[in-house]
Amino acid sequence: MKKILIVDDELNMVNGLKDNLEFEGYEVDTALEGRTGLQKVLQSQYDLILLDIMLPEVSGFDICRTARKEGVNTPIILLTAKGEEIDKVLGLELGADDYITKPFSLRELLARIKTILRRAPIGKEGNGEPEFIRIGNIKVNFKNYQALEGTNEIKMSYKEFGILHYLYMNAGKIIQRDDLMSDVWGIEYDISTRTVDNFILKLRQKIEVDPNNPKIILTVHGMGYKMILS
Repeated sequence: MKKILIVDDELNMVNGLKDNLEFEGYEVDTALEGRTGLQKVLQSQYDLILLDIMLPEVSGFDICRTARKEGVNTPIILLTAKGEEIDKVLGLELGADDYITKPFSLRELLARIKTILRRAPIGKEGNGEPEFIRIGNIKVNFKNYQALEGTNEIKMSYKEFGILHYLYMNAGKIIQRDDLMSDVWGIEYDISTRTVDNFILKLRQKIEVDPNNPKIILTVHGMGYKMILS
């Protein structure tokens, strides 16, 4: 049974979501303020997190930022009443996997949840990939969301693994930014493609010998990116 954490300070909405998600067959845990939510995110295992942005004590942005910094790769869907593009961009850049703007329909939320849970784990059984794959400075296990530089674990977000895996599976091909947005995030986003550029920058800092002179993830000006594997 998939386990979902809801972090939101609107009690009626939390109770309604909990009842509906349990009816759909999910196990549900809840937190009504940011500090408790952050503790649960860091200390417990979940398959998905529904995270409100505007929370007392600790904001959803801070929870997302801290979780990714601490190596928590659990998919996160942000729940926000804000519609400004900058908030959506910031949430995705901090490591969120999706966002949905309040008020939202239960059907839409369930569709988003099912889409993300279908995409995890990244690796596929029997696809012939070795346990660890060498990409530049690091070794990556896409099935277990592990990245190592030597014996040291490199912290990467769920979305960073997703982008790296997509580029790896399409090595040698030119990948447009729009393709990354639609195929990795899974839905259309009305945001700037600079979000993708920022994720690419973070990946280069982890896999390239010289991130300012990349040899593995190349920019194809006016088009997108290409991964070159030796």
